[in-house]
Amino acid sequence: MANHTVMKEFQFLTFSKRAEDNLPIFSIFFIIYLIGILANSAIIAVVSLDHQLHTPMYIFLCNLSFVDTCYTTITIPKLLDMLLSSNNTMTFIQCFTQMCFFWMTGGIEDILLFTMAYDRYVAICNPLHYHQIFSKVNLMRLIAAIWVFGFLNSLFVTISASYMSFCNTTTVPQFFCDAKALTTISCTIAEVFYVAICLELLLFGVCPFLCSLMSYLKIIGVIFKINSKEGRMKAFSTCSSHLSVLLIYFGTGLPVYLKPPSDHVDVLDEIFSVFYTTVTPVLNPLIYSLRNKEVKMALFKLFKIKS
Repeated sequence: MANHTVMKEFQFLTFSKRAEDNLPIFSIFFIIYLIGILANSAIIAVVSLDHQLHTPMYIFLCNLSFVDTCYTTITIPKLLDMLLSSNNTMTFIQCFTQMCFFWMTGGIEDILLFTMAYDRYVAICNPLHYHQIFSKVNLMRLIAAIWVFGFLNSLFVTISASYMSFCNTTTVPQFFCDAKALTTISCTIAEVFYVAICLELLLFGVCPFLCSLMSYLKIIGVIFKINSKEGRMKAFSTCSSHLSVLLIYFGTGLPVYLKPPSDHVDVLDEIFSVFYTTVTPVLNPLIYSLRNKEVKMALFKLFKIKS
């Protein structure tokens, strides 16, 4: 990493300066993490084992659950370790490794959510061409492309961030190694980093969100044209879960990066960061399982529960 500083580690904030608060905070994040792992694992197991769910929509959902599992695992275990040990430091290598995987899973999730919106758009607005557009070959190519783009995006942002230099302090106002948080303690920020962040926000944030919203506006227009109430309810139920996930994820993630960095710790940034990195990946499988009839039936079947 091309850092022009003799400092070899970062210090991170863990929500409270009082040591006696660490255990309650640890308990909260441990429970959230455990629920997320169990819920996402259940979705992955259900989609993998139930052949009736081997359709594009549920394959995307399975990928989303796997990404959410990785997303929380990248940040929460390290936070739990810092809370228990009271050692809030990370070496530069550890920090930028965490950043690389964090931006990779975040980029993949952004594209996946957009792809799932497009999947629902084709299924409802252009059903005759659905199986042609989302054929098995196209589906595999699309998923592979999503992961490749997510990795390349992460590499670009991480390498760009590594050119920042830190002169006075290495106390990062965040609980994980976040690129935006590093800008608040950097004494020089390379222009390539600003370019990387702008491209990231445009290509993996604003564009997917706006395109997804446009897809759902068209979907809603088509749903209202369906004559039968039962048909409208069925069509809406297939996309309402994903729309909820989309609004929660982008609604909490985008404000953090669109807001200019400040010299002081912003409580709103901390709240939004906790929400989109920790809470949202836990809510995703719960929303899909509670609002999707096929997923609920598959869960009942998997755990031998009578509906």
